[in-house]
Amino acid sequence: MTSEALREIAQDSKAWPFEEARKLLKRLEKSKVSKDEVLFETGYGPSGLPHIGTFGEVARTTMVRHAFETLAPGVKTRLLCFSDDMDGMRKIPDTVPDPARLMPHLQKPLSEVPNPFGGDFDSFAAHNNAMLCRFLDAYGFEYEFASATEYYKAGRFDEKLREAVERYDDIMKVMLPTLGAERQATYSPFLPISPKTGRVLYVPMKHVDPKEGTITFDDEDGEEITLPVTGGRVKLQWKPDFGMRWAALGVDFEMFGKDHQSNAPIYDNICRILGAPAPEHYVYELFLDENGQKISKSKGNGISIDDWLAYATTESLSLFMYQKPRVAKRLYFDVIPKNVDEYISFLSAYPDQDDKQKLNNPVWHIHSGNPPKVDVPVSFALLLNLVSASHSEDPAALWGFIRNYAPGASPQTHPDLDRLVGYAINYFHDFVKPNKKYRAPDETERKALADLAGRLKEIDPKLPAEEIQNIVYAVGKENGFENLRDWFKALYEVLLGESQGPRFGSFVALYGVEATVALIEQALAGEDLSAG
Repeated sequence: MTSEALREIAQDSKAWPFEEARKLLKRLEKSKVSKDEVLFETGYGPSGLPHIGTFGEVARTTMVRHAFETLAPGVKTRLLCFSDDMDGMRKIPDTVPDPARLMPHLQKPLSEVPNPFGGDFDSFAAHNNAMLCRFLDAYGFEYEFASATEYYKAGRFDEKLREAVERYDDIMKVMLPTLGAERQATYSPFLPISPKTGRVLYVPMKHVDPKEGTITFDDEDGEEITLPVTGGRVKLQWKPDFGMRWAALGVDFEMFGKDHQSNAPIYDNICRILGAPAPEHYVYELFLDENGQKISKSKGNGISIDDWLAYATTESLSLFMYQKPRVAKRLYFDVIPKNVDEYISFLSAYPDQDDKQKLNNPVWHIHSGNPPKVDVPVSFALLLNLVSASHSEDPAALWGFIRNYAPGASPQTHPDLDRLVGYAINYFHDFVKPNKKYRAPDETERKALADLAGRLKEIDPKLPAEEIQNIVYAVGKENGFENLRDWFKALYEVLLGESQGPRFGSFVALYGVEATVALIEQALAGEDLSAG
């Protein structure tokens, strides 16, 4: 497909990255500002270790960026990952070792707080920033990292900070109506860094001098201090800082979580006050932990990047990020198997789709328009059940079953499947095995299981999975299961100690007809299936 044909199809694509890219393109076409490049930005608060939501923001922004490049070929783009590492440490995260060591450094900029994690990093922020970059680099994101501390100290924001002094009253008119009466009395958009203690000060301004570009305030010991707002001596409160940064850097697109949504008009207004058009936004829903609570870097709840990658591929995580970004989703370990199999399903369907369908397929966006070819004849869910039924966590033993199911397959010919075998073993060991609960069949189930075992004994062991599935259906119907879901639920609870699983016919074909019959007979004999 030519780039022109691709762009024409993309104009009508319903995929959300294209929808956002079209909005951005329309905004730029209406703007009177001439730009050499289009700047995408993501933000990171290094008050805690990078979590999976941080990865999601970069991944999603990258998808929009690529969609934009498809619609506007030849236009230069750049992605800036910006760390707010000049923010004061307002509380000590639950996840740090030796929290008492950090107590004397509360309220200091994160880039000035000692590194509690060990290694060669000279500050708390430097360590966390490095952890973010390590991951983004490892998985091929194209981005430029930026540190608020470095930008402030290098004077990258000086021009807009001086303008903020000049437009102080206008900024206060935006901010004060958003605050309670008590906060209004002491609020200032400027946060000076105490020359004596190094702490970020939340103090009222005694004087703001637009001619000199200075602010005057009382330091913590009561001494009156006057500081220029330039050179990293003063930073802005986080809401004005958002808008100032957009104006100073010329940001064109930034997405953020729903917790920022009510503040977006504030960010926009500050940006306009400082002489720049507000960027295009995209607001995504927040991730929730297993209890439905918002995931927090400082609490360390939910899944970390490394957690997910112990059990599944990066691509499956990218799919989770792509799917329904404006719907709140639980981000916990039990979502992993479904996303692994859905990714494989989307990838397998891609080669046979027409061009329009391809641009609406998540894998087109996950792989920036170049999805790889894949041959994975066994689903992740099936692999989990194979590990469960075989009572083996030995990859070589599992491959014995797989070769019977898919003749000619091997770790060498199917490396993607081999990786899934390893992931399935890890996931089974940590999450499935500890929660397996076998039960004895009731009388109706016993009769149906005996009937199924008898029929399986009579079939060709090489019968296709779909035909085996039809037999299983027939047995359920003929043995009084009005709702066949109850029949399949019984199969998995009795035989595998789980309440759900993939298509049972596929499981039989993979595990083997003879082995399945033996499993059923063991259950009917009352043997302990958990012992193997």
